[in-house]
Amino acid sequence: MNVLVTGAAGFIGSNLCMRLLEEQLDTLVVGLDNLNTYYDVNIKQWRLEQLTEFGNRFVFIKGNIADKALVDKLFDEYQPQIVVNLAAQAGVRYSITNPDAYIESNLIGFYNILEACRHSYDEGREGVKHLVYASSSSVYGSNKKVPYSTDDKVDNPVSLYAATKKSNELMAHAYSKLYDIPSTGLRFFTVYGPAGRPDMAYFGFTDKLLRGERIKIFNYGNCKRDFTYVDDIVEGVMRVMAKAPERKMGEDGLPVPPYKVYNIGIIILKTCWILSRYCRRN
Repeated sequence: MNVLVTGAAGFIGSNLCMRLLEEQLDTLVVGLDNLNTYYDVNIKQWRLEQLTEFGNRFVFIKGNIADKALVDKLFDEYQPQIVVNLAAQAGVRYSITNPDAYIESNLIGFYNILEACRHSYDEGREGVKHLVYASSSSVYGSNKKVPYSTDDKVDNPVSLYAATKKSNELMAHAYSKLYDIPSTGLRFFTVYGPAGRPDMAYFGFTDKLLRGERIKIFNYGNCKRDFTYVDDIVEGVMRVMAKAPERKMGEDGLPVPPYKVYNIGIIILKTCWILSRYCRRN
């Protein structure tokens, strides 16, 4: 089986590639990543180095999913049965000052992935059996109801990043309906773990605390955040990959879109509450 993982040098992507290579010995993992400079590229390169021990079972291509010709070439050459799209411009605050990066990667790039999945069925080919893609808990915006549910209304994003992720869900639904592409979106809740993203708050907080500096508290210490360990995220992705939404006909005789969206996260820590108490004591 061939699996294409975009964002393969990213935090979740590299851990997913590692798990696939360790457990699925008959799987060729094709990784795509543009190695952008949103954060230290050395971390991304280190992650990729951990995957070289698997030899020719892991193929890495440096490139951008916004490059349609490259994406089409990868699909033609490797004909993946499963596609996991984790490539995206991340970060909520960064989207305020750098919107172009989000439109290019999260919208144009995802469109290219959907189009490549669509044409994977050309000429009677079996094509992509399952498209799994990263959405985000950010789509819930300022919703006050907790815990969040995929049945909740998510029509009022509070950042461009969230808007692009909601757009991904809508685009995937349309392609599932029109072209019968089995797709599953996963709304990740803030992920942490070894060699994680250094732009995340927990890295910044810890770094300052170790140096004896004051941390910056947001929303007067009333902000709460749910974190999920990266291994739990990868476990969830692996299970979803193995169970594509069923292709079936509806009561009206028309195809039912083989489409699902799930929340994927575990509440383990109310970080800002704990840190605000720490700061008040110190």
